[in-house]
Amino acid sequence: MNEKYFEMKGLSVGYKGKALIHDICIDIKKGEIVTLIGPNGAGKSTILKSITRQLEIIGGKVIFDESDIGSMPYKALASKMAVVLTDRIKAEMMTCHDIVATGRYPYTGRLGILTRKDEEKVEEALTMVHAADLGNRDFRAISDGQRQRVLLARAICQEPDVIVLDEPTSFLDVKYKLELLTILRRMAKGNGITVIMSLHEIDLAEKISDKIICVNGETIFDYGTPEEIFREAHIRNLYNINNGHFDPVFGSMELPGPVGEPEVFVISSGGTGIPVYRILQKQDRPFIAGILYPNDVDYHLAKILAADVITEKPFNCISEETLKEALSKMEKCDTVIYAGTETGEMNQRIQVLIDEARKAGKLETYEAFNGD
Repeated sequence: MNEKYFEMKGLSVGYKGKALIHDICIDIKKGEIVTLIGPNGAGKSTILKSITRQLEIIGGKVIFDESDIGSMPYKALASKMAVVLTDRIKAEMMTCHDIVATGRYPYTGRLGILTRKDEEKVEEALTMVHAADLGNRDFRAISDGQRQRVLLARAICQEPDVIVLDEPTSFLDVKYKLELLTILRRMAKGNGITVIMSLHEIDLAEKISDKIICVNGETIFDYGTPEEIFREAHIRNLYNINNGHFDPVFGSMELPGPVGEPEVFVISSGGTGIPVYRILQKQDRPFIAGILYPNDVDYHLAKILAADVITEKPFNCISEETLKEALSKMEKCDTVIYAGTETGEMNQRIQVLIDEARKAGKLETYEAFNGD
């Protein structure tokens, strides 16, 4: 298999001869899913339109299976590459079946007549995207989400080697976002189809992509695996975030935590504290979380939302020093919420926190705190 199946070699893209992004050098393997992420207006769509010949390339080359796409006949390119862009298509008097059927035209003769096999491909593609019931409906009369599925069916029907999509999950509800991305993954990993797309939902981009292209500025911001790209500081810089956080463990964007002198001390472990943290965040009540180990799932959210996190080294017993710190800070809080935690030899001193909070009349269970 050719390691460099789809290449952007010194590519410059833009409008009217003016390059907006230059020196793009990306190698994509056959069957990979590569996703462009970045802020609005950064140039993701410009790159996609350029590599599909919707826009004239300003400089450099795009090599597809060892051929320069600029010299490929349109019909040859159309039989190997399918494109789903956000631009509105003209569909006067066309049904959804008609739209999907245009994906077969690279395979028809001069008269553009579909064979029985072509018609079967159309029906299979509509069924694959759960749009079989839309076949006879006017394409202009269906919802944006339904149109997106029909356009994906057209791309599937084309039986391409590469499929390029610009924000394919736009207008789709959660169910169909997941279904669409599942279909793309099946096409890539089951049929060896290379997928190049842009996504706004970076949590989904992290989960589905083999490689990520970060777009922001006059050159590519970064390119690598999701593990390399989806780090808190990296995403913060890419999107110029100064009013929230990216949590790489959960793959989610988080609003800022409450600011101020902590009012609440939360005792938890193993995920029991997460719902408490979120309630306190919504109430804008600053809190302390502890005592947590850095390998505890609660710790990863607490370090983003809590005013302070009291920690112990992994696999160590809670020390007398750490316990004293926790007791001192807990004493200054008005409320102690016990969200539930399993205690054992390593963290048995958590029970001291619980007992002291109970003696002080500050202890609340999660059920009482949440009104259950």
